[in-house]
Amino acid sequence: MKLHFLGAADGVTGSRHLVETGDRRILLDCGLFQGFKLHRERNWVMPPQLPGVDAVVLSHAHLDHSGWLPALVKHGFRGPVYASPATCELLKVLLLDSAHLQEEDARRANRHGYSRHEKALPLYTRADAQRALAQLVPLPPGRALKIGSASVRLTPVGHLLGACAVNVDDGHTVLGFSGDVGRATDLLMPPPQPPQQADVLLVESTYGNRVHPPEDSPLRLGEIVTRTVQRGGTVLIPSFAVGRAQALLLVLQRLKRSGAIPPQLPIFLDSPMAIEATALYRRFGPLLRLSRREVQSLCDGVRTVTTAQQSMRLAGARYPAVIIASSGMATGGRVLHHLKALAPDARHSIVLAGHQAGGTRGAKLVAGERELKIHGELVPVRAEVQQLEGFSGHADRAELLAWLQQMPRPPRQTWVVHGEPEAADSLRFTVQEQLGWRAEVPELGACVAL
Repeated sequence: MKLHFLGAADGVTGSRHLVETGDRRILLDCGLFQGFKLHRERNWVMPPQLPGVDAVVLSHAHLDHSGWLPALVKHGFRGPVYASPATCELLKVLLLDSAHLQEEDARRANRHGYSRHEKALPLYTRADAQRALAQLVPLPPGRALKIGSASVRLTPVGHLLGACAVNVDDGHTVLGFSGDVGRATDLLMPPPQPPQQADVLLVESTYGNRVHPPEDSPLRLGEIVTRTVQRGGTVLIPSFAVGRAQALLLVLQRLKRSGAIPPQLPIFLDSPMAIEATALYRRFGPLLRLSRREVQSLCDGVRTVTTAQQSMRLAGARYPAVIIASSGMATGGRVLHHLKALAPDARHSIVLAGHQAGGTRGAKLVAGERELKIHGELVPVRAEVQQLEGFSGHADRAELLAWLQQMPRPPRQTWVVHGEPEAADSLRFTVQEQLGWRAEVPELGACVAL
């Protein structure tokens, strides 16, 4: 067995790990690079190791794990894409939306002339996304799948609806890949199941250098909403459409029921993708840790914004409200129009719920930057900016160690991936010192024989 590290090796996005089993080449995850321009530009390059891939296995539906799939198909991949049934359903929402945004960004760049190319082109189109979706094959967690001589199995890890760790067993070596590990106290998802035994393990490290604060994030959100409304402002929450938006809706519903925020305060969900994803969360309710009643009441009283025209009208509104809009790190989507409208006014608040990858507008807001470049314009930031890391769906360092310790026996080798350099190296050191395991952080493009 050979392992190629083609993404998420020097950063927290672009998850792509190529496994050669002898008679098959299996790509674990097919994610978009996000954040810094240096990383985003990798999306336009077809790694020389990928032609001839036989199959793709996805850990979950977030775009940094799945969003490059239409580009791989555009480059000629015609094999099966395996994922859990819930992940397959979420991908129908996420990939089409991602393709739409790629096309919109290209059109906008051409219209306003801020592309450095003569003609801006989308990374991929909705047609490419449709072809990728046609190659999806649902794989129920716990069921063994034969790909050539190798056996593949998925194990739920919380984090997101349908998210799973992946094990690949070629009869000689068992490779385990954590995907993104969830939290034992996640608002929506059950705790991650223990990892399956593996000889070699790839483990994520998004929060590998820190522990989630003990703060009560729902309480803090209620306090932010209350003081913002008192000064006549609106609370804008950039949010991932899948997972985070549903957790925020749950918390806001609970805050309203408890009287912590005004029961009649308008809440807008401005993301067609989040609206569709919420319907899927309700459909897959038995996979959640919520009661049936709470699942069905996620959108009670919530005003859904479906069209671009409605979104633009909402961006011009001047009354207190809560607006949840994608994307979660303010890298694109409808939230940008709301940022342009609200960021310059000190009455408003911008709440960043969860990790903000380096180079994103969300990370710049957290760092205290007082100007953002949006659609080629510099927008002043005078609004109150708050970050609530307690909403993160990622296990922190202590939770990752607790998950790793549930493995029946230590692996021969642990590779620490999917983290910013400081976070990945910190987890590597912690795994070595506290667990006594052999651990390394791989270099992008490295190939190792297992």
